[in-house]
Amino acid sequence: MKKTIALLMTLTLITATAAGCGYGSSGAPAAADTGVTAQTEAGETGKTGESGQEGTTAENGAPIADGMYQADFNTDGSMFHVNETKDGKGILIVSGGKMTIHVVMPSKNTVNLFCGTAEDAQKEGAELLNPMTEEVTYSDGTSEEVNTFDIPVPYLDKEFDVALIGTKGKWYDHKVIVSNPVSLDEVIPGDSSETASGDPAADGKKTEDGTDSEAAAKSAGEEDLKAAKAVADKIDAIYVQQWTEETDQMCEEAKAAWDALTDEQKALVEGEFADPDYFGADTGNASEDDPLNGNDIGEKELLVVSFGTSFNNSRAADIGGIEKALQEAYPDWSVRRAFTAQIILNHVLARDGEKIDNVEQALERAAANGVKQLVIQPTHLMHGAEYDELAKAVEDFSSMFESVKIAEPLLGAVGADAAEVNADKEAVAKAITEAAVAEAGYDSLDAAKEDGTAFVFLGHGTSHTAKVTYDQMQTQMEQLGYENAFIGTVEGEPEDTACDAVIEKVKAARYNKVVLRPLMVVAGDHANNDMAGEEEDSWLNMFKAAGFEKVDAQIAGMGSIPAVQQIYVEHAGAVVDN
Repeated sequence: MKKTIALLMTLTLITATAAGCGYGSSGAPAAADTGVTAQTEAGETGKTGESGQEGTTAENGAPIADGMYQADFNTDGSMFHVNETKDGKGILIVSGGKMTIHVVMPSKNTVNLFCGTAEDAQKEGAELLNPMTEEVTYSDGTSEEVNTFDIPVPYLDKEFDVALIGTKGKWYDHKVIVSNPVSLDEVIPGDSSETASGDPAADGKKTEDGTDSEAAAKSAGEEDLKAAKAVADKIDAIYVQQWTEETDQMCEEAKAAWDALTDEQKALVEGEFADPDYFGADTGNASEDDPLNGNDIGEKELLVVSFGTSFNNSRAADIGGIEKALQEAYPDWSVRRAFTAQIILNHVLARDGEKIDNVEQALERAAANGVKQLVIQPTHLMHGAEYDELAKAVEDFSSMFESVKIAEPLLGAVGADAAEVNADKEAVAKAITEAAVAEAGYDSLDAAKEDGTAFVFLGHGTSHTAKVTYDQMQTQMEQLGYENAFIGTVEGEPEDTACDAVIEKVKAARYNKVVLRPLMVVAGDHANNDMAGEEEDSWLNMFKAAGFEKVDAQIAGMGSIPAVQQIYVEHAGAVVDN
């Protein structure tokens, strides 16, 4: 019964959006005028079905007359499929020998489709299929607004090309098969065209007070959307890099507004940056993290400055691990924390109520507490843009202290070219490789090599001149004899660290298994989503799509590795002791 109601709602939505989807204004089904004539695998067209209408004949001989059908929609990709609430099916519309299938996607991550290849989709004048939206309700009772598409179908029971582009702007090729059409008269007893017309009399449902249930549901839906939109606006307002005196209060108000929503309303939250995961994602227990924002500092402070992360477990294990190691090594110094990403600070404050200082606040706290000797230890990977910005910000406060010193980032000096390495890069290469090999269950890197396994260490990437650091890390791996260790970057900067380039390197070296692991201090958003996420353009799924026998992802930041923590201790010591 629930499936029938859901299908009725889908059909109502299809006809309600008819004007923009190639449907007739009367509500009767009419396939989009794409110039694609309905055919079968054998290329038959213009057959006459039992109804006497012009239609097509499937391979099994079943008539495909003009009308609406439920049909199987299968693709070659795990990330391109219909929403789980639709049981792998779409609504096939046949009119005048042309077919279009209405499919409901799993999310809003697919931005456009194209009937053809990804290469052709990027040519000038390519006609892209734009999405519509529909709300789906899952078995656990949660609801979500997702994208839908009307896709022209050239024939049944045979593969055809459909390319898609996601939120990250990259096109992907896919093969689609539409098959097993079943008339909606069989799926839903009665006249499907009347049901699909959206006529409230079709089901005759009324509320207890005699009002039209469909109208009541529509009104309730509008109120839900309004409430969700108000929260999305509050989230977008704090998704900013600039802190003001109103920011903390805005964070508190956003959380209060979110808590006031029903579960159904929370699933509808969608803004420029807002989504249900902003408050709803489980990233661990924030109470296990120490924000290190206390006073009573004393005259000597060791300020640990990080970009930051909203992933609670990673913040405690990776950043917290480094901070604890520094405090243990230098007990006469007060270790404090600052993050440079205000967007992250706002997220953590709003969601978890955890207040972490930004750099300016931490420096003002130090000055107010009478700190005389200030040592700053960045957890940054290299002398890149973030390190430069930190140095500039600290310079503006230097007059408040007797001495201010900034220690080296993790990988030390950049060097002139890709061939130049140093002791820091060697130590990091050894530490991350040893950790990755152990977690993968091998006795040694050579044992992994014999088993056909390559390790890909994924950094962020940068357009800054310091990007040569990533090539230096690849050089370091080679100099250590780590033939099955490869360096990649999310941003593809340098170019030879882009995903497709790394895939080609691994294939050329004839490895059939891959282990992905972050070359990042913190296992945050990039590690969880860009590396190991469910989206089609995550590195995990792109390596799988490339045909490797086995692809695994280890979500662990370098900050939790004791050998890496020791490098930071040594870097801080170089300025603490001088």
